[in-house]
Amino acid sequence: MQESPFFTPPAQLEAIKARTAELGFDMASERGIGNLLQVLAAAKPGGRFLELGTGTGMATSWILSGMDERSTLISVDNDEEVQAVAHEFLGSDPRLKLLPLDAGQFIWRQPKKSFDLIFADAMIGKFVAGDDALALVAPGGFYVIDDLLPQPNWPVGHAEQVPNLLYHLSSHPKFHMIPLAWSTGIAVLVRKPPAK
Repeated sequence: MQESPFFTPPAQLEAIKARTAELGFDMASERGIGNLLQVLAAAKPGGRFLELGTGTGMATSWILSGMDERSTLISVDNDEEVQAVAHEFLGSDPRLKLLPLDAGQFIWRQPKKSFDLIFADAMIGKFVAGDDALALVAPGGFYVIDDLLPQPNWPVGHAEQVPNLLYHLSSHPKFHMIPLAWSTGIAVLVRKPPAK
């Protein structure tokens, strides 16, 4: 199912995938998370989206493929070498802004509730400063994280952090959460509407 023929992949995906393999970059998002991001982006016409951790632009291309022409995507990464692949294949899209920044530096400068979807693929925005990232999600907006099921490329200490993160997120009073055994393990949160 993860390689479903029912997916509609972005036009640039195979080229990005090939360049990613050439670089030996093994942290790119899988098709399953990409397809989910594509669908969620399509649910927010005119949306403002944020990706924390561009990598080579695999997930970036999926988000863009789900967005309408009025939507915008900001994607940040502190590794300019891998982000250069996203620049090469996606940089001409006027809806996209690629920033070579530390995710924390970006998060802490943004107004609260200003994004309709945040994909936190970096440590910062997920395990570090996660609450700061959550504060940027608008009412009805999505916060998506992956890499919650064991992976061979997990850094030391990652496995120990996952249960605590999931318990913390599931108990957040301002969000509904669903964990999914899909792709590398995903959690999707939605900010509840403000109380009347």
